[in-house]
Amino acid sequence: MAPRAPGGERRVGLLVCGHVHPEALDVGGDYPELFTALFRNQPVRLVRFDAESGQLPASLDDCEAWITTPSRASVNDDAPWIRAIEDLVRALVAAERPFAGMCFGHQVLARACGGRVERAPGGWGVGAQRFDVVARAPWMAPRAPTFTLVASHEDQVVELPPGAQLLATAAYCPNAMFAIGPRALGLQPHPEFPAALSRRLTVLRRDLIGAEASAAALASLDAPLDRDLVAGWIARFLLG
Repeated sequence: MAPRAPGGERRVGLLVCGHVHPEALDVGGDYPELFTALFRNQPVRLVRFDAESGQLPASLDDCEAWITTPSRASVNDDAPWIRAIEDLVRALVAAERPFAGMCFGHQVLARACGGRVERAPGGWGVGAQRFDVVARAPWMAPRAPTFTLVASHEDQVVELPPGAQLLATAAYCPNAMFAIGPRALGLQPHPEFPAALSRRLTVLRRDLIGAEASAAALASLDAPLDRDLVAGWIARFLLG
């Protein structure tokens, strides 16, 4: 049984699979700081595991729920740490332990359970993007027909795993949010990214993303983001 955090909070393992660009760390910190800020109003205490460096939990019981962070790596890269995190996610799903994968973690969940991840045919997904809810679960409260979050990815899930339920979609990213069984959730965009961080990263990666896509992304970032809404959804999903 996972130990409980003090004060009624729940211990959520943060499997850190990458790092924010060093020239953008001043905006909101690295992923542990970004996710801590995201869940500031939720009864969550994050416990960090540096998965990219090979630090994985000794037991699935080390925490009550789990989150996999984004990464600049591709899930299709042949790196031992990526295969190790894929095995861990597969074990979490099999044991029905609460798990949520963000961006890279969303793609790891898909691949670990039999889905397919490829380079997006339309190129990078960046900036503030609107996602349409196509199925509602009890934890998605308050209800919303759409939500807007920052996207920042070149790969995406092109085929869902067998038995997965599609929850949200977008024209540029059809498989944007899905669930596998009652306890595993994948979300392609970044609820932890404020607009200022997306703006900085887009400027830093302009040559990689392309001038036209970068300009469109920067222009999109005046749109309100639904970060608190989605943070509540994720917390309710993980904590039950």
